[in-house]
Amino acid sequence: MHPEHLVRDHTVYACVMGSRAFGLATEGSDTDRRGVFLAPTPLFWRFEKPPTHAEGPAEEQFSWELERFCELALRANPNILECLHSPLVEHADDTGRELLALRGAFLSRRVHETFTRYAHGQRRKLEADVRAHGAPRWKHAMHLLRLLASARDVLRTGTLTIDVGEERETLLAVKRGEVAWSEVQARMTRLEREAGEAARHSPLPAEPDRRRVEDFLVRTRRASALRAG
Repeated sequence: MHPEHLVRDHTVYACVMGSRAFGLATEGSDTDRRGVFLAPTPLFWRFEKPPTHAEGPAEEQFSWELERFCELALRANPNILECLHSPLVEHADDTGRELLALRGAFLSRRVHETFTRYAHGQRRKLEADVRAHGAPRWKHAMHLLRLLASARDVLRTGTLTIDVGEERETLLAVKRGEVAWSEVQARMTRLEREAGEAARHSPLPAEPDRRRVEDFLVRTRRASALRAG
């Protein structure tokens, strides 16, 4: 089955991500769409397995097969966890609603390691831009500050909120290049330190609830097979 058909006919969850979900959209911002599709179980009985992800069919659209999505979420992948917590849900069928109900099962103190590792990689890229061009890509700097604050707050509260709320104008000033790079660096360092402190006292469990997620996946696969039979 063609990936576009899987997305079109078997999507269980779809949302808007990027600046619109973060509360940072401005005039001309793209609309980034993300989704999860459930490949019919009989497709896994063939030698050629269904794809783990698919681009399109619309521009700025990307989807994951349910199992791959769950695997990444259990690893506390930042992009995947944020997708599960988008305030802009466009579609959720029964399976999608059950996936959303499992959001808490994916959250754990692993967030600190994965978000921080991702942030370090992004910060190195920004510093390379400064060395090469005299300035960072300010949009990327803004989003890195947003990610670090999100990591700190989920570790403090146990709840992942991706809309930046009252921090919108402060972050947009960074995007416009109105904040000195030294100040942005200082904010990043402070947020990293605060996230580390929050991790030591976080209400989140040490590990995600893998068994609960796997039970959901097995039941969903079984139901798909029964429908096909």
